[in-house]
Amino acid sequence: MIRHHLFVVAHPQAEHTAADLVGGWYDSRLTDRGLADAHRVAAELGRRLDARPDPRRPVRVTTSDLARAAETADVVAAALGVAVARDRRLREISFGTAEGRPNAWLAARRVHAPDDDRLDHRGPVPGAETRREVADRVHACVAGLMTDTDHDHVVVTHGFAHTFVVTAWLHVPVEAAGFAAFATSPGAITHLTHDDGWGNRTLVELGATSHLAAAH
Repeated sequence: MIRHHLFVVAHPQAEHTAADLVGGWYDSRLTDRGLADAHRVAAELGRRLDARPDPRRPVRVTTSDLARAAETADVVAAALGVAVARDRRLREISFGTAEGRPNAWLAARRVHAPDDDRLDHRGPVPGAETRREVADRVHACVAGLMTDTDHDHVVVTHGFAHTFVVTAWLHVPVEAAGFAAFATSPGAITHLTHDDGWGNRTLVELGATSHLAAAH
């Protein structure tokens, strides 16, 4: 018997993506396409939540405080008739002084993390976060949500941060997450569960996009 569901949403298309700019903490909003996809995400989550054994079980929506994620969460929460909590710990990785610049500018300066320093490699761009810094804050947020077993959860976040929502739910230690990557795409939904029988934490579906297919 599943006792706990977590649905992770990667925000749909944002203005910086459409303009080929570096995102991170650069606070762009959803495009018109992104906003339309947010409504498709909300409808799909409604269907999935209604399909639970107890569709009346309450739901919490928690989101990154960056505009593109918060706009998505507002659409979802309105459709579900629940409130939204904003949490800056769910933000995307910061790219420091690269944010808002063309992606080509960052690509020309990027230094890939070596295998023996995946978590703490910072690279040459001032102000950028390390992988560990992102993992630590996302794990702390999700650990708090996991203690609330009276609700199922929807988390709205970003492409890179998404990986660490998954590793936190699966109890993968940050020290072991240096090579973890759970790929997703804009507007995708990842479904995780925790069951009563064996206590398993399961990645049921990674980055589902069928609810967007007809529109794209």
